[in-house]
Amino acid sequence: MSNRKPSFRFEIDNFSEKKAHIISSNTFKSGGCEWFLAVYPKGDRLADGHLSLYLQVANDRTLQPGWKRSINFYFVLLNQSGKELYKTGLGQNSFCAENPAWGFQKALPLSKFQEEGFLEKDKLIIEVYINGGEVEDVSNKKKTVDINGFQVFASQVTKVGKIFTEHPDIALDFKPTKQEVKTAYMNVLLRVIKTLNKPPKSLSETRLNKASSELSELMNVGFKLDWLKLKLDEVTLERKKPDADGSKVQQLEERVKHLELKLDEVNESRTQQVEERVKKLELKLHQASFSKSLSDDANEYRAQQVEERVTNLELMEVGFKLASLNTKLDEFSLERKKTDEKRGKNLALMELRLNTKLGDLERKTSYDTSVFDSRIEQMEKYGMGLRFKLESLITKLDEISKERKKADDADGYLVQKHEESIKNIEMMISQVKVELDKKKDKTSDDGFLLVD
Repeated sequence: MSNRKPSFRFEIDNFSEKKAHIISSNTFKSGGCEWFLAVYPKGDRLADGHLSLYLQVANDRTLQPGWKRSINFYFVLLNQSGKELYKTGLGQNSFCAENPAWGFQKALPLSKFQEEGFLEKDKLIIEVYINGGEVEDVSNKKKTVDINGFQVFASQVTKVGKIFTEHPDIALDFKPTKQEVKTAYMNVLLRVIKTLNKPPKSLSETRLNKASSELSELMNVGFKLDWLKLKLDEVTLERKKPDADGSKVQQLEERVKHLELKLDEVNESRTQQVEERVKKLELKLHQASFSKSLSDDANEYRAQQVEERVTNLELMEVGFKLASLNTKLDEFSLERKKTDEKRGKNLALMELRLNTKLGDLERKTSYDTSVFDSRIEQMEKYGMGLRFKLESLITKLDEISKERKKADDADGYLVQKHEESIKNIEMMISQVKVELDKKKDKTSDDGFLLVD
């Protein structure tokens, strides 16, 4: 990269995070004109996945009509460390009201910015270099000047002034009054004069006819152009004059003769070449026919050999396929035998496991039966004990009742004491019954019933 200082440097931080469709720089001056940069971080609508860069004229709407700026420029893209990432080609463009911006629609693929380390710290620096020295604003060249009632451009002032100096009465009878129409006819007049000032021999018949038609139209609208009509006649006559010494005609005749002679030589040479080629082809055809007749028998024998060879190959192929099938059949039989053996072992193992589980189940059932029998025996013994206690209590109650009858005449103390004893006994009986009922309920819950 050269040491030249850029015309402008535009730094964009957090470039990958920019959501705006376009990023515009500040306005800067170069060559006496104001500019700014327009950057499309995602590319414009026709960029097809590329970064778009444009140099644009600032405040172009405030410039005078007809302004124009012709410059050369290019862009350089850098990272934060100043490393050059990309450099565009040289743009050579003319900026005007119709095209106030020029640049590079597909400057750099956006995929490059996704590469690791390409854009250091997500900062993009864009430098623009404007070449060509001073940038000239040529809008003043479109200004018009009034000459004898005709508005003409500055570049036409000298020519129009000369016409009115040499022919002062040229527009005395000019009919149109609108300035645009007058300017247009003046341009036509200048064009006709320019045509008739060219060498007569360089003008074509068509161009002279057009000049004559335009001249007639100019005279019809009031221009006095007799002097120009005379000029047209002179040019037309001069163009039709032959060369004085007839040298041109002679040269043409000699050239025609030379071409005819050369053509005859070429035709003769080509005829000889064609004849020789035909002879060679006939000879080759004869040789080919003779060779073919000699090789018919050989070809027939060769064809027979080929057929036999094909037959042998087919037989070999069939034999090979048969051997392959036999091999596969043997492999299948062996594999099936192995599978059957493995399956038999698995069945024997399953049978052993089932027998083991069946033995465990029988042992468990035997154990549960013995437990139930022992429990039933215990419950029966317990029930007999309760029954014995109940009978004892009933007997004692009867005895007490008899004694009570005998002691009716006893004192109140003994009666009261006996009554309390009876109540206590009744309570004991009630408790025994309750306890017995509980035992019965528990026995029923366990699946057994005690019978008195």
